[in-house]
Amino acid sequence: MKKATVLLVNLGTPDSPSVSDVRSYLSQFLNDPRVIDIPWLLRKILVNLIIVPFRAPKSAKIYKSLWTEKGSPIILHGENVKHLLQEKLGEDYDVELAMRYKNPSVPSVLEKIRKSNPRKIIVLPLFPHYASASTGSALQEVMDVIRKWWVIPELSFISQYWDHQGYINAFVERGKKYDWQDYDHVLFSYHGLPERHVDKVYDEGPCNEKHCETEFTEENKFCYKATCFATTRLLTAALGIPEDRYTVCFQSRLDKNWLEPFSDKVVEEQAKKGAKKLLVFSPAFVADCLETTIEIGEEYQEIFEEHGGEKVQLVESLNDHPLWIEALEDLVKTH
Repeated sequence: MKKATVLLVNLGTPDSPSVSDVRSYLSQFLNDPRVIDIPWLLRKILVNLIIVPFRAPKSAKIYKSLWTEKGSPIILHGENVKHLLQEKLGEDYDVELAMRYKNPSVPSVLEKIRKSNPRKIIVLPLFPHYASASTGSALQEVMDVIRKWWVIPELSFISQYWDHQGYINAFVERGKKYDWQDYDHVLFSYHGLPERHVDKVYDEGPCNEKHCETEFTEENKFCYKATCFATTRLLTAALGIPEDRYTVCFQSRLDKNWLEPFSDKVVEEQAKKGAKKLLVFSPAFVADCLETTIEIGEEYQEIFEEHGGEKVQLVESLNDHPLWIEALEDLVKTH
């Protein structure tokens, strides 16, 4: 008898880089109330009449440059991880992959799992740091589907693992490919969030009163900002990078009221200070995707060069690194 079915969940990707498929993806993604947490009608107007019509054509061009002959990188990396983890776990487990937005969808994959009549389901979002807009949304989608089942098996949700030693070791190993001392500065660039999202974690007071940059406590254990800084402290300690040689920053913002400092501005400021070479880690992304390959690897490179810099070196994400697969195996077996 199998011990469990493991459901890996990542954010998602358009079905193709066509404008229509990108439009459909953005519409589903941005209409999620955990992503844009404003009143329903305002969100519909903002997303469907303003953001998506203007962003879809531009985003489609970016996705086209990212696309491979075999499809979307995030799907390809996810499938590789799925198969490698299945090999590690053996016949006692089934491993499945779903995307929160578009395909393979969470409902369709869960229906496949339901028909297999598992004893237990372990839900493992591929987001190391908890955020309502990522992990929270994925877990809610899973619960919304499973609550309708007549037979509900044992469930285990892994909400975050930013401090898991295997995850840290895997990123450290990636970083060792580059000698950080050969670079003028090191950036740890995490996906941004609206400030109000992290403020909502707390019953009293905003995030900026909790010393999340330097302290990790029982109160801020689910604060995305606090866990990003805590991950960075673990990585820099392992790599021997002193505080004056690195900056924690946040990318992909939609407006000014997002977590700061902004990654693109840090890149610009470093160039203006005379930096010629930057090394950039992206620990929030366990697979290379648009935000790493294009945003950091290409767009930040252009910004850096425009202001006098020479090279922005992206540290590859975990993708299917053996240490990452071992970390996932351990997470599964300890839940």
